[in-house]
Amino acid sequence: MTSSVLQVALEKPFSDQKPGTSGLRKSSRQFATPHYLESFIEAILRVLPGVTGGTLVLGGDGRYGNRQAIEVILRMAAAHGVAQVITTTGGILSTPAASNLIRKHGAIGGIILSASHNPGGLEGDFGVKVNGANGGPTPESLTDAIYACSLTLEGYRICEAPPISLDSPGNHQIGTMQVQVIDGVDDYITLMQGLFDFDQISDLLRGDFPIAFDAMHAVTGPYAKRLLEGLLGAPAGTVRNGIPLEDFGGGHPDPNLTYAHDLAELLLGGDRYRFGAACDGDGDRNMVIGQRCFVNPSDSLAVLTANATQAPGYAAGLAGVARSMPTSAAVDVVAKELGIDCFETPTGWKFFGNLLDAGRITLCGEESFGTGSNHIREKDGLWAVLFWLQILARRGCSVAEIMADHWQRFGRHYYSRHDYEAIDTGAAHGLYDRLREMGPGLVGAGFAGRTIAVADDFSYRDPVDNSLTSGQGLRLLLNDGSRVVFRLSGTGTQGATLRLYLESYVATGGNLNQDPQLALAGLISAADQLAEIKTRTGMEQPTVIT
Repeated sequence: MTSSVLQVALEKPFSDQKPGTSGLRKSSRQFATPHYLESFIEAILRVLPGVTGGTLVLGGDGRYGNRQAIEVILRMAAAHGVAQVITTTGGILSTPAASNLIRKHGAIGGIILSASHNPGGLEGDFGVKVNGANGGPTPESLTDAIYACSLTLEGYRICEAPPISLDSPGNHQIGTMQVQVIDGVDDYITLMQGLFDFDQISDLLRGDFPIAFDAMHAVTGPYAKRLLEGLLGAPAGTVRNGIPLEDFGGGHPDPNLTYAHDLAELLLGGDRYRFGAACDGDGDRNMVIGQRCFVNPSDSLAVLTANATQAPGYAAGLAGVARSMPTSAAVDVVAKELGIDCFETPTGWKFFGNLLDAGRITLCGEESFGTGSNHIREKDGLWAVLFWLQILARRGCSVAEIMADHWQRFGRHYYSRHDYEAIDTGAAHGLYDRLREMGPGLVGAGFAGRTIAVADDFSYRDPVDNSLTSGQGLRLLLNDGSRVVFRLSGTGTQGATLRLYLESYVATGGNLNQDPQLALAGLISAADQLAEIKTRTGMEQPTVIT
C-alpha cells in the first residue's frame, strides 16, 4: 500500500504534566482535542531507541478512543520508519500480554493505550504508556526525554492511509511498514501453560469447586473466558462482565472491595462460590477472595512466595522476592524463613524490573493489587489468579484454610490502605508538606500507645544500577514493628489522592482472627489526629478502604 507522509505544523508545542512510569493519563476529552494525542506520540517516536527499522507492539484495554488512537499511531509509526507493528484483534491487549509480546518478538518496545484502573468512556480517562525493550515500564531517563521533546515540537509526521481492519487476524501494509494483526490471547495462554499445571487446575474447576471471575467489562474478559471456561473447563458464566466495553459498563475497573462489590458480596456473604477474583482495566491488577475470606494483596504476595514451589514454573525455588515500600512486611518474614533476599523498593514496577533483569528476584508485588514474576516485566492479574488456583489444586483446601495456616506459621500483619480521592491539590500538599516538616521531630513521640522509632521520607539505593530515588513516602516506624505511611498518588486525573497505609504485626500465638479495621483502629485514629486528615480534606471517611 503506497502512502504519502504529511508534516503537520503545530501552532504551539505540546505542554502538559510530565508523564510518569504509568504513562500520560488525562481525560478522554483532553486526548480528543486536536493534535493532543499526535503530539505525545510524536515525542515518543522521536525519542524511543531503535524506531527506524524496529518492531513495535501496540494495543490497549478497549476503552473509549482505543481504536481511533491505534489508527493514528499506526500511520505515525509508518511515517517514522518503523518496520513492523504487531497489534491485536479489536485492538484488545492487556498490559501483561503486551510485555510478553515485546519480549517474544524482540521489539523495541510497546505503546499501551490504557489509564489502568481509571474509569473510561467519553467522560472518563484515557492514557498512553510506553514500555521498553525488556517489556517493562521505560526508565525515568526516557520519560524525561519524551517530555522534554514534547515541549519543543513544531509539528508531527503522519502517513495518509485508510484505516486497517482490526476485526480479524491478518497482515497489512502502510507504506513500507508491515502491520500484523494477531489474536492477542494465544501467546499469553502459551506462556501460562509453561508455568502452571493446567490438567491439575482443570480437575479442580471441573469438580465441586465453583468460582467467579469478574473482568469488570475490561481487557481480561477474552483472556479469562478462553482460559477458565475454555481450556480449564469452568462452567459457562464463570466469567462475569467478560465483554470489554468503552466505558467499562459505567463502572470503575479497579478490583477492590469498593468497586468490585458485587463479586465481594458473592464470596463474603454467600456460600455458593469457593473462590473469586477480579482484574482491572488493563489486566495487570488482581483481587483474590475466598469463601468468606478476603485476601489482602500484601498477604497474597507472602502466600505465593511461601507456596511458590507448588507451581511447575517455580519448582526450583526463588532467587529472591521484592515488595514496594507501602506493601506490608508479610513477605519479609517468609523470605527470612526461606533464606532468600527480600528487597524493599519504591512504588513503581520499573524498580522490580531492574532486579528481575539482574536475576536477583523471581517474585514481586505491590499492595495496590499488583503481583508478578520473572515471566514478564509487568504485574499480571490473571497469572496471579492461576497461581492461586494452582496452590488450591495442589493443597486441596480452601482459601480461608490457606490463610489460617499461613498466619499460624508466620504470624499476621494486620494491614489496610485508606484512599482519600479527588482532594483539593492545595489542601493535599499542605497536609503532606506539614507532615514532612514535622519529620525527625516526631521520633520518640507517643503514637497510639506506642513510640515512634523512625520518621523519614523513604529513599532507595538501587542495588543494580546504584541510582538513588528519594521522596517516596512519609514513614512512621513504631517501636513494636507497626508502621504508618503517607503518600500522595499521581494516578488520578482530578485533584490529588492521599493514601494512608497502616500495619500492625501480631506474632504466632496472638490474636490472629480480628477484623483488620478493628485491629488497626488505634493507628487509624492516631494517624488522623497527627495529619489532621478530616480537618484539612473535609472528608469524614476514606473514598476506598482496602
